[in-house]
Amino acid sequence: MSLEELEAEVLGLNPHARAQLATKLLQSLEALSDAENERLWAEEALRRNEELETRVTTPKAAEDVFREARARLA
Repeated sequence: MSLEELEAEVLGLNPHARAQLATKLLQSLEALSDAENERLWAEEALRRNEELETRVTTPKAAEDVFREARARLA
């Protein structure tokens, strides 16, 4: 089963079941070792850097990001 198929299957669950699954998934991430966390963050940093270098995305100033976040929460 592909990730897309799994995602479609999970999104078809009722809200309570999705919430239970989300809780278990989040707990599984908390159980990662320091080395695994470091590896995952390094992969994410490389992915983001690649997006910037290939102009898939454009950088935003931190003050813009925080202003947008505050506006969404208001």
